[in-house]
Amino acid sequence: MIPTVPRHVLLDVVRRALAEDLGGRGDLSGQATLPDDLEGRFVVRARAEGRLAGARAARLTFSEVDRTLRLDDWLDDGAALEAGTVIGRVMGPVRSIVAAERVALNLLGRLSGIASLTARFVAAVDGTGTAITHTRKTTPGLRALELAAVAAGGGAMHRFGLDDAILIKDNHVAACGGVGAAVRRARAFAGHMTRVAVEVDRLDQLDEALAAGAGSVLLDNFSNEDLRAAVARVGDRGVTLEASGNVSLDTVRAIAGTGIDVISIGALTHSAPNLDVGLDDA
Repeated sequence: MIPTVPRHVLLDVVRRALAEDLGGRGDLSGQATLPDDLEGRFVVRARAEGRLAGARAARLTFSEVDRTLRLDDWLDDGAALEAGTVIGRVMGPVRSIVAAERVALNLLGRLSGIASLTARFVAAVDGTGTAITHTRKTTPGLRALELAAVAAGGGAMHRFGLDDAILIKDNHVAACGGVGAAVRRARAFAGHMTRVAVEVDRLDQLDEALAAGAGSVLLDNFSNEDLRAAVARVGDRGVTLEASGNVSLDTVRAIAGTGIDVISIGALTHSAPNLDVGLDDA
């Protein structure tokens, strides 16, 4: 399910982006060349194959510039796109449409790029039972939109931020004096209602984590052989195993084939190329 980004979050992003682009004087090029009573009809069109995300943000951009604009026939996030697919239609004052164009397309291209890359990873592990998920390596201020784009591409949700889950990483482990000590301390803090996850980079640390009662273990940069060994050690304990570190489209299916539960991929958000989208005269 694609999470619904609250309207006030979208509005904050859109208003900041428009303020950055329009500045204090607005679109001087449009003011200089376009009569204020000129009306037009345009389509937002995909120029490459991919997966749609950011449609609400794009629509809100147009309506924030001019509430008289008509926005018809917009596809929903998660829709499959081919080169030439019409994503939506915009009608009304041309000066307003071109003033909103770049911000709307930037949001669509960025978020659809994330959804499209996620969909490729999800397709690569199809049938294995392994979930593809994101990390916190997101663009500051855009996390809610980018993680919704991951979901639009078929990805699973990880923690949103530091305040919604306990994940003990290497610096926590070092400060506590070891994996077991860190997990025990976290379990004492969290009580029985909160699941505790810990990142490890060796099989002996996995054994420590299991003995201390970790509910989830993130296996960082493990070889496929060690991932299979980890899966065997966990057995039917009900502990979730997550693999991470330098995952690519070339390697992801083999990683999933080890029996791992989840593969987290920072590249979904920090390295996704924009999907090419454009605004064309209809």
